[in-house]
Amino acid sequence: MDVQTLTINKERLEKRITELSKIGKIGETGVCRLTLSKEDRQAVEKVKSWMEEAGLSARIDHFGNLIGRLEGSNPEAPILMLGSHIDSQPYGGRFDGTIGVLGALEVVQTMIENNITPSRPIEVIAFSDEEGCRFNKGLFGVRGILGKLEEGELERTDKDGISRREALLEFGCDPTKFEESEYQKGSIGAFLEMHIEQGPVLENKDKPVGIVTGISGPLWLSVELEGFAGHAGSVPMPMRRDALVGAAKIIVALNELASQDPDAPTVGTVGSLRVFPDSRNIIPEKVSFTIDLRDIDISRRHRIEEQLRKKIEEITEEHDLVCKITEDTNSEPRYCADEIKGIMKEESVKMGLDAIELMSGPFHDSLAMSYECDYGMIFVRCKDGISHNPKEFATFEDISLGTELLYRTTVRMGTE
Repeated sequence: MDVQTLTINKERLEKRITELSKIGKIGETGVCRLTLSKEDRQAVEKVKSWMEEAGLSARIDHFGNLIGRLEGSNPEAPILMLGSHIDSQPYGGRFDGTIGVLGALEVVQTMIENNITPSRPIEVIAFSDEEGCRFNKGLFGVRGILGKLEEGELERTDKDGISRREALLEFGCDPTKFEESEYQKGSIGAFLEMHIEQGPVLENKDKPVGIVTGISGPLWLSVELEGFAGHAGSVPMPMRRDALVGAAKIIVALNELASQDPDAPTVGTVGSLRVFPDSRNIIPEKVSFTIDLRDIDISRRHRIEEQLRKKIEEITEEHDLVCKITEDTNSEPRYCADEIKGIMKEESVKMGLDAIELMSGPFHDSLAMSYECDYGMIFVRCKDGISHNPKEFATFEDISLGTELLYRTTVRMGTE
């Protein structure tokens, strides 16, 4: 499809993505906009101004979500919600989440400019803290509006000891008014999200856009090991209770277990590790680290988790360590609605895209929304499959094609 025939405004979309990438910019192409930070607030205010410029009513709720609304001819009808997130990893890229928010805004602004009045309300949302890297628990804003926050979430702290409650208050939110920002059951009819693939499938297939079939189920664990500190130069090796050695063996075990079947999409990662007392010549007494285990087959993931927990028990016993495991996130795979996939497929054929179907390994805000309503996702080709990295890249031509498909899907679903 020639970009000249696009309905949406490619130049406006590109300009906004580029401008937003300057907030929290690191290096030439990187972004660091941690949730509820001053950079996050600047970004939210910037996108809010664009929403209002487009003709939407916009607000920031008590979870830190930014929500723009286009009223429908029937304001009581279930909402068609579009969006993603604009918070980032500490060493992130320009496109993760962002294209889903700014693409959704472009979709609704194009509808307004073409005098298309939806039959139902359409909301564009930038969810707060999808990433989960600051407080080690993601999908906060989306779970918040659904009334699915867990006990103790406001007491979670970042690496500087700032609690989520404190960060929300600093951001201008009021945790005592969460109920005012929750959506009533059944008030959201469907959710659509566009996102970069964060993987190499579309590039390998030479396809600019893909239609997501479902999201793998993530299991997040936090592990704490405690041994005993001692002088690195005087404690004999057989007498040591080295927590870091135990952690190292567990990390290797996770990698081996997740690699058992080379044809399976199972992935296991330890992405964060802290050592105490963190000194060159002291045997590590305490180590805490995260485990991220994902699979589209929940029974296989359960089996690997069981094997991993057994291995952890063996390793901690071998090194005389005390172990504590906390479950942070546990979700089953969630599949996209057939009806929405069908609409996306039909519209992609009309566009000449012939979009392929593929699963999502990473989780997205759609994962939480899937428990509330039907959802559909569009993936945009991601160069070399790189994401959560300043080298993350998608062409504006591909992003525009994904946004055009989102526009056509939204018009059909929003005016039926």
